[in-house]
Amino acid sequence: MTVELLGGKILSPYFGGSVYVWGSIITIFMLALSIGYLVGGKLSLKEPNTRKYGVIFIVAAITTLPLVIWHAELSDWVFMQIEDPRYGSLVTSLILFLVPTTIMGMVAPYSVRLLVANAESSGQTAGFLYFVSTLGSALGTIMTSFYLVLWFELDNILYGVTVVLALVGLVAILFPKPLPKAEKAELSHE
Repeated sequence: MTVELLGGKILSPYFGGSVYVWGSIITIFMLALSIGYLVGGKLSLKEPNTRKYGVIFIVAAITTLPLVIWHAELSDWVFMQIEDPRYGSLVTSLILFLVPTTIMGMVAPYSVRLLVANAESSGQTAGFLYFVSTLGSALGTIMTSFYLVLWFELDNILYGVTVVLALVGLVAILFPKPLPKAEKAELSHE
């Protein structure tokens, strides 16, 4: 949510803050997340482990860096090509946000796969995970919109997001969580 909110600040100097711009940002984020959910779910089927999970976070951090480094140049270039705020903001959002948001979308289904111990508890586990995820999104939204944008420059916030993603990935890689016993037994039968 932090990156999505900052997307409005990134695009507003070029395309304004109209409903077109926000519609473009939200559309690309929703599209990217849906692709990420699909890919993350598929990826979670093949030998799931926290090391692979950590790699998802590292890749998310790496793919966020171009957004941080070149957002002004890319936004300016698209604006020079497409002045219509509807299509200019859509193309800019696509270029800047599609890949990192797709990678971030892979986290949720992979998390469910790592946390589900058995089929009977899968609904409860998924519900709890989405509760935590949505609560985190709400806190990230309020922190970004009420405080972070007042205390830090836009690029510094984006660098902070990148660092947090990388650190979470490193922790998952360096301190792997063993699979639940039911999961180990299932994998050994395959």
